[in-house]
Amino acid sequence: MSERSDLERIVLKHALINALRHGGKAQPGAVISKVLGERPDLKARAKEITGIVAEVINKVNSMTKQQQEEMLRTEFPESKIEQERREEEKKLPPLPDVERFEGVTTRFAPNPDFVIHLGNARPAILSHEYARIYKGRFILRFEDTDPRIKTPIVDAYSQIREDLTWLGIKWDEEYIQSLRLPIYYKIAKDLILNGGAFVDDTTKENYEEMLSRGEIHPNRNKLPEYNLDLFEKMLEGHYGEGEAVLRVKTDLGYTDKSLVDWVAFRIIDTDKYPHPMVGSKFIVWPTYNFASAVDDHLMGITHIIRGKEHLQNTMKQKHLYEHMGWRQPVAIHLGRLRLEEFIMSKSQIKKILKESAGAYSGPNDPRFGTIMGLRERGITAEAIRNVILTVGAKQTDASISFTNLAAENRKIIDPTSPRLIFVEDPVELVVDNGNGVCLEAKIPYHPEKTELGSRQFNVCTGDRVMISRADYEQALSEKGGEVRLMELGNYIIEGGKFRLLSRDLQYAREKGLSIVQWLKKDGSKIAILSVPLGESIVIKGGYIEDGGKLQDLLGKSVQLIRVGFAVLKSAIPFASLVFSHE
Repeated sequence: MSERSDLERIVLKHALINALRHGGKAQPGAVISKVLGERPDLKARAKEITGIVAEVINKVNSMTKQQQEEMLRTEFPESKIEQERREEEKKLPPLPDVERFEGVTTRFAPNPDFVIHLGNARPAILSHEYARIYKGRFILRFEDTDPRIKTPIVDAYSQIREDLTWLGIKWDEEYIQSLRLPIYYKIAKDLILNGGAFVDDTTKENYEEMLSRGEIHPNRNKLPEYNLDLFEKMLEGHYGEGEAVLRVKTDLGYTDKSLVDWVAFRIIDTDKYPHPMVGSKFIVWPTYNFASAVDDHLMGITHIIRGKEHLQNTMKQKHLYEHMGWRQPVAIHLGRLRLEEFIMSKSQIKKILKESAGAYSGPNDPRFGTIMGLRERGITAEAIRNVILTVGAKQTDASISFTNLAAENRKIIDPTSPRLIFVEDPVELVVDNGNGVCLEAKIPYHPEKTELGSRQFNVCTGDRVMISRADYEQALSEKGGEVRLMELGNYIIEGGKFRLLSRDLQYAREKGLSIVQWLKKDGSKIAILSVPLGESIVIKGGYIEDGGKLQDLLGKSVQLIRVGFAVLKSAIPFASLVFSHE
C-alpha cells in the first residue's frame, strides 16, 4: 500500500465514523483533528491532509447511511463505533421458559459421519454460550446409531472434539450413543408395557399400503405383553434386516403420514455393516428420534438448539414424552446458515473427496466451509464465534459473506500479524548507489506495534534487488522508470540496474512515485502462495524475506505487504503459505 493510500484510508475511517455520528454528514474540521490525533507525525503535512479530507468527505457524504455502515463494518471492523454496534448485536436474547426448570442444560449432538462445518458449529456455539450465560451444563453427545446409512467414521469422533476445543467449547459431560444400546432397550420395553409402542412385522411396502387404505397394523391393538414378546424376538435375532420394526404410537389423523406411528427401532445387518465402535455386537438399533429423545430426558436437557429441519422430529418426539410421562425440553429451531462462496454440504464434500482424489487436501482444504478448512485458511475461532453470535438463534435462513467474516478476522489478527515482504513474479536488478556506497533501510514489522520489532537491510552497490514484475512494468510505463523502494530511496531503472537518484521522500511525493516493496536476493527464500478462489486454487510464486524469522512464524498469520493476510505452513526447503484474505 502506498503512503498516500495509507493516509487516505485513515481519513476514510474517521470520515465514516464522523458521518455516522452526525446524521450521515462528516465535518472536515473534526475529521482533520481525529486524523492528526491518530498520526501526530502528519502535522507538518496539514495542507496536503486538508485536500485529501475534502476529497474523501465529498465521497462519504454522498453515500447513504446504510452504505456508510457497510463500508465501516467491512473496512474498519476495529473502529470503536463498529465495536459498539457489534457488541450490541452479539447479545443473545434470553432463553424461553427458563423458569420451568431448576437449571439450564444444553447439548450439542453431532453425527460423527464427518467433520463439522460452519453450519454445524452454530448450534454448538449457541448451546455452549447459553449454558455459560445461565451457569448451567453443556453436554457433548455423539449420535451414531445408524451404521448402515450414516455410517460413523472412526476419526470423526476425535476430529469433532478437536474442532470444538479449538472453538473454545468445553463440555461438562460426553456420551456416545452406540455405547448406550442396553439403556435404549430398557426404555423401549417400558414404552411397550405402557402401551405406547408395537412391533410391525410386515414389510415396509405392505405397511404403507395398509396405511393408505386407512387400516392399522393388527399388532397396534394387541396386548403390551404380546408386543414385548415380539420385541424380545427382534433382539434375539429372530428377524432379519427389514423384517420387523418397533413403532411409537402417535395420532392416526396426521395428514403427513410420516408422523403416524414412527419407527423407533429397526434391524441392521451389522455383519454386513459393522459399527466402528461396537462392531456386529448389536443388530437392533434405535432411530435418531428415539435415542435423541430418550437421552435428552435422561441427561436433563432443558433447551435444544438445532436446525429447523428438525421441526417434524420435535413433533414426533412429543408422543414419546407423553407416553412416558416425561417433561419435554424446549426446542429452538435455527434456519440454515450458509457461507457464501464456500462448499459446506457434507455429502457434497464427501463426493468431491471421493471423486477428485489428489485435487483436494482433505476435509481441511481451505476451499471448504468446514471448521478444519477455515482454520487452515487462517480464520480464527474468535472470528467464527463472533459472527455466529451476531447471527444469533433465528429461525430464518442466514447467509454470511466471506467479506464480513474476513473483516471480523482482520480485526483480531491485524494487531499481532508481522508484516512481511513478498515479491511475486520477481524482476531482479543490480543496485547502483554510487561507487562503494551502502544504504540502510529499517522497516518495522508492524506500523503500530513496536513490540514486534523491526529488521534492517543493508543495500550496497552491486547487490541484487527484486521487485514484482507488475511494479517494474508500471514504473517503466508511467514514471519513466522511476520508483521509490520502500524506506530505501528513489531509483531509476536503466540498463538492468536500479540507479539511485536520491533518498528524499518529498521528491517521491512531488513526482507521484509508487512506493514498492523489494527484497535483496541474498537472505530471501522462494515462496509459494496458495490462493483459494471458489473451487480453484491459484498458485502465486515469488520470494519472501527470511532473516531467520520464518521458522518462528510457522502456523501463524502474517500480513504480506500489499497482498493480504496469509498463514505460513512451511519454511523448509521453501516457504509455503495459504492466503486468508485482504
